[in-house]
Amino acid sequence: MARLRLFAQAREAAGSGRLEVADGTVDSILRSAEATYGEQFAAVVAASQVWVNGSPATADTPVGTNDEVAVLPPVSGG
Repeated sequence: MARLRLFAQAREAAGSGRLEVADGTVDSILRSAEATYGEQFAAVVAASQVWVNGSPATADTPVGTNDEVAVLPPVSGG
């Protein structure tokens, strides 16, 4: 199993900061999470950067056992 790490608004929308997920691609993992956590979560993901194992990822990036997918929503500062 891979790990999905959620930060800030993504964590709030899902109600958890870390989930175990099936291997696949970034797209398949995020679509599955969106189906589970709903429209608010999907909206956050749409505006977020996604990284796999500390590197920027695209929708077709493969995700295997022991990989970590991180959803990093935009942040505002001041």
